[in-house]
Amino acid sequence: MKQNSLFKFILSLTIFLLPSILLAGTPAELNLPWWGWPTILFFTTFLIGVFGVMAGIGGGVLFVPLATSFFPFHIDFVRGTGLFIALGSSLAAAPHLLEKNLASLKLAMPSALVASTFAIIGAFLGLWLSALNPAYIQGSLGVTIIGIVFIMLFAKNSENPSVTHGNYLTQLLQINGIYTEETTGKEVRWTVHNTTKGMLGFVIVGLLAGIFGLGAGWANVAILNLVMGAPVKVAVATSSFALSITDSTAAWIYMNKGAVLPILTVPSMVGIMLGAKIGSKLLPKVKPSVIRNMVIGVLLFAGIRSLMKAFGI
Repeated sequence: MKQNSLFKFILSLTIFLLPSILLAGTPAELNLPWWGWPTILFFTTFLIGVFGVMAGIGGGVLFVPLATSFFPFHIDFVRGTGLFIALGSSLAAAPHLLEKNLASLKLAMPSALVASTFAIIGAFLGLWLSALNPAYIQGSLGVTIIGIVFIMLFAKNSENPSVTHGNYLTQLLQINGIYTEETTGKEVRWTVHNTTKGMLGFVIVGLLAGIFGLGAGWANVAILNLVMGAPVKVAVATSSFALSITDSTAAWIYMNKGAVLPILTVPSMVGIMLGAKIGSKLLPKVKPSVIRNMVIGVLLFAGIRSLMKAFGI
């Protein structure tokens, strides 16, 4: 049984890494026609969509490090596409999450306002650093991705944190809510605390989203759940909704600067959304922990390769 599970794990890892392995050569060595790279990008993002959903992270977190490491595209175009990928996924999920009363407008608006403001600053900063030397962004991206790996390894979500009462800022903004837990049929009332600390965390989230083009859902959930004490389902849903605001501000900066190419963005968005649809259907049949560990391994590999590219190795 263990050998069978190990074989499935290795097979899945090989399939997931196959596009990256094939793309390790230079464009001149591959000698592809103009439509070759967008086609390969479509299939790669399709796999990212499948595994991203099953691992519980946004596709942008996987797309940016893998695309910058194994595709011959300038890092500015990759980051611009990464923001639109995260934005598209968020907009697709937001209506359903709001309808189910899982995503909270009262919680999302202040956090998204802070994050989107600093996402604009991050976008300008990222484009400025890239103009000086793309290696600065490449190296910083590698360090950030490796940091995300450690956060994913050691951060543990709390399903329903115990928050007896909110602080002054929470009461002023009336950040609280109620939703129905479908597994038990019970209503869950919630509020948050440590609001000021949470808002400071979203400053960093916004900067990272703007600089690197990462959909920062991995960080949003940790801040909302572990720092502010929102139930994990509310944190995940609100994070997904807030990304539609945060990433849109940074995405417009990249578009205005000419760093969004339709020939890259369109196949990537189509591929990742189709993959996410398949991944959501496979999710009940697959152990999330196995997929999560596999994605952590891929991110670590991509982060190290980004550092190697920054140093010209």
